[in-house]
Amino acid sequence: MKLLGKILCKECVSNKYYVRCFKANHHNLHYRNSYKKNTCIDMLRQGYHKSFSELFTLIQKWNALREAAGPGSAIWLQTSLEEQPDKLDQLHHFLTRAEAAQRAEHYEDMYNHQLNLAYCFNNPEDKWLRNYFYEQCHRTAKQIKIDGGKKEAESHANLGLVYEEQGQLMKAAEHYEAFHQLTVGRMWRDERGQSHNLLACEHLWRIYTLLADKMLENNEHQQAIKTLIKAFEMAKKGGNKKMEAEAAYCLGLTYHSAGEEDTAILVSLIKTYFISFTDVVALTEEKVTEAIKYLEKFVDIAKSAHHSRSLVNACTFLGNIYNERVSIRFRNYAMFANALTDLPLVDETKAYYGIAKAHNMMVAVNSHTEAVDHVTIEYLLAWKENRSDMCTDPFTVGKTLTCFSLNFLKKIELNRFIQNKENIIIIYFRC
Repeated sequence: MKLLGKILCKECVSNKYYVRCFKANHHNLHYRNSYKKNTCIDMLRQGYHKSFSELFTLIQKWNALREAAGPGSAIWLQTSLEEQPDKLDQLHHFLTRAEAAQRAEHYEDMYNHQLNLAYCFNNPEDKWLRNYFYEQCHRTAKQIKIDGGKKEAESHANLGLVYEEQGQLMKAAEHYEAFHQLTVGRMWRDERGQSHNLLACEHLWRIYTLLADKMLENNEHQQAIKTLIKAFEMAKKGGNKKMEAEAAYCLGLTYHSAGEEDTAILVSLIKTYFISFTDVVALTEEKVTEAIKYLEKFVDIAKSAHHSRSLVNACTFLGNIYNERVSIRFRNYAMFANALTDLPLVDETKAYYGIAKAHNMMVAVNSHTEAVDHVTIEYLLAWKENRSDMCTDPFTVGKTLTCFSLNFLKKIELNRFIQNKENIIIIYFRC
């Protein structure tokens, strides 16, 4: 055995054999070490000492959060960061590239690598990592001088969302205000094509509204009004009619709760809300349920402020939407009844459809009647004579003519129509 030992020692003196022994030993160590340790060794071997330090700090931070939460908490039951190879690989990849970009003073590349890390950790259990890298992005963005402040603006928006999620509304507002200030007059857009400035207006409208809600909970009505005025201004700048309508509604209710029902500002807000909402309805015909919800909110404001004309307008608008819904339902019922070849049932459903459609026609015809000019009178007389489609009419371009006047209905006995249901159907289908 001693002789064998001497022979082995002599062999080890050989340089080639020594290298082979070292490599084999290192290869075995690689498999004996944990994945975290191997990742750290790779970083140090490549010279990325800052990346190694940052990774080690993050692992310690996760362990500290886990200990602070204690047994039974959600984070206590999660797998440790150092035991998740996929996440360690992502951290190794982007941290080392960010460090290399920093050494070369390519701060925009450094920012992008840090932002990619934030995007990697967007799951609920990884939000703390995402938030950490958003903060790193913000620090890096301040060093970028070649983009006019675009990256800095984006970093403010991201930090605003972080603080909003955490319930720190004042800090969120500060970052959103900085985001808005940096985007004024700029044509910057995000990857979805959305304007940064309009997005900043939307964020500020939302955060100001949330802040005002907190103030109202503490009975700080005047401060809430000031904050909601800022929200309303941001909504108008954002160019979103739905957002503007909601802002006007909230501000109107706050004026009302503060005992200022008769103020001219409230009346102005009611008008703004109604005008904004009619634009929304025109643009979103398919969202009927949402339209009804906002109109009913407007009715509440108009009632509280005793603004009769706006109340009448809103109720008329609601009635028109309901009539349209009823008309569509009866049309479908008529089609189903027709498929059953049950003639009495077909006649009955058509009668109901005709009545609903007639009510739905009132608004358009009344507008013609109220115009009281020669052209509209001739138009109505011509329609009354032949009951044909008039596609040149501005109210009916591209649609079936909807012009059956309430004034005409008054001249015809409703009982006669119900008894002779076919007449209603003839009148409707000729329209």
